[in-house]
Amino acid sequence: MARQHVDHADLASFAQDKVNLPQEKANEHRAQARRLREKLESYLEEHPDFSLKKMLVSGSLAKGTALRSLNDIDLACYIEGADAPTEVAKLLDYLAERLRTAFPNFSPDQITPQTYCVTVSFRASGLDVDVVPILYSGDPNWYGNLVSQEDGSLLETCIPRHLEFVGARKGKHDKDFAQVVRLVKYWARKTKRENEGFRLKSFMIELILARLSDQGSAFSDYPEALQNFFTYIAKTDLRERLVFSDYYSPSACGTFSERIQIIDPVNAKNNVSRLYTSSQADALVDAALDAGDAIDAALAAPTKQETVYYWQKVFGSSFQA
Repeated sequence: MARQHVDHADLASFAQDKVNLPQEKANEHRAQARRLREKLESYLEEHPDFSLKKMLVSGSLAKGTALRSLNDIDLACYIEGADAPTEVAKLLDYLAERLRTAFPNFSPDQITPQTYCVTVSFRASGLDVDVVPILYSGDPNWYGNLVSQEDGSLLETCIPRHLEFVGARKGKHDKDFAQVVRLVKYWARKTKRENEGFRLKSFMIELILARLSDQGSAFSDYPEALQNFFTYIAKTDLRERLVFSDYYSPSACGTFSERIQIIDPVNAKNNVSRLYTSSQADALVDAALDAGDAIDAALAAPTKQETVYYWQKVFGSSFQA
């Protein structure tokens, strides 16, 4: 009965109005990042021995999963050269210095090292681009050692393959895979505002939904897709190892001791949830149970007012139908 009050189309409309980054804004952000990349490429044509080798848009903007609240861009910068420091603070200073060399039209204060990245600020648009260094040794697939934005450690990664991995799942579900990712990210952001101890990073959301996709879950019905996500977390209690075979054999994974084991699809040695404590895992499971119960109640509610009330428990008061 409650499907008459709030259904897939209502969630799709909510996503369009409140959740998604508008297309024109996404295009503006991508154009800004492209200009930086083209400036570097132009510089490299004249200075082929320069240590900055490549820039790639990464993160949610590159994957098409950005939320409306996006206010900066992640750009990965590959650095090659024996003189590149491996200590993070020195590496960021090194990167900032070379970005100032490659982009002489920027004033020095527009290129500033942060804790784990270098921010390039565009004065005209007010937009910030966070340039994340990757130490690169010439791998043809563009593997390199990324400075983790969580703790500053060096992690082997491959930006092109990460994008390819998500792109393969998006390809199976038209626009729906990315849309469900955005809806879950919106829920996670709202839950974090309400519970300081709650955390769930976007990459983990993508990988859990990728697992569901690989197991045959459909994404074209958003209430059902969301319920599948929350049910997976509740049923497994986040004790099932998630590993993918796109780029390595699952048998290549080592032994991990953490409660949550979601293995990077491009690096068998990297548990992307390694910093999550058991209490944080419990908080995540509890939040998923609450969200799943709210969706069940919404789908069984006899009136529109009650149905909207339960969906607001998932998405907050901005949800209207």
